[in-house]
Amino acid sequence: MAGIFHRLFKAGESEAHALVDKLEDPIKMSEQAIRDLRKDLQESLKSLAEVKSLAIRMTKDADDAKRLATDYERKAMLLLQKGQSGDVESSEAERLAMEALSRKEEVATRAVQATEQAQSQQQMVTTLQNNVNDLKSKVASYENDLVMLKARAKTANATRKINQRLSSVDSKGTVAMLERMKEKVAEEEALGQAYGEMADAGGSVDDEIDKALASGGSSTASDSLTELKAKMGIS
Repeated sequence: MAGIFHRLFKAGESEAHALVDKLEDPIKMSEQAIRDLRKDLQESLKSLAEVKSLAIRMTKDADDAKRLATDYERKAMLLLQKGQSGDVESSEAERLAMEALSRKEEVATRAVQATEQAQSQQQMVTTLQNNVNDLKSKVASYENDLVMLKARAKTANATRKINQRLSSVDSKGTVAMLERMKEKVAEEEALGQAYGEMADAGGSVDDEIDKALASGGSSTASDSLTELKAKMGIS
């Protein structure tokens, strides 16, 4: 009987292993997909750092251009003041002041362009940062989902294995075998009881003689009662 159950359990185990093999490929594929996403995330972080660096540099260039434009205007004012005070010839002071103002206009134009580029770059930084944050969130979510799915897969495999084994067992045949065993045990018990009764009934002749002598020599309760009444004078 043990051999029968062993073979049944082995059959269920082999089918459960086949199920595990089928589930391993999707899980491995999911793990690889998440690794690829993490690689993409690292590349995105690198790109984000580069874009941020460029935005910082553009903002600095715009600020430098604005300061330079302000400085040219200040120099033009100083030249005009010196022309008025006579420190510099008036015509020369005006010529140099015009040159300073011309440079100021050029630099101011460059400052405006640099500011616009810096703002555009900053918008790209914001967009890319949002995308990176979204990718981070998705990677974390996928990793959590994978952990849960792997746990559920193991549970499903274990449940399938148990159910497969149970379904492989011939319950009707097992019940029939148990019933036959009950009948056999009952027969053995009855046979044992019969032999016991036969042993009790099979005494020797000497035993019968001793039993008869023992029963004949003993007084009965009726004799004892008659003797007690006689002593008390009761008829």
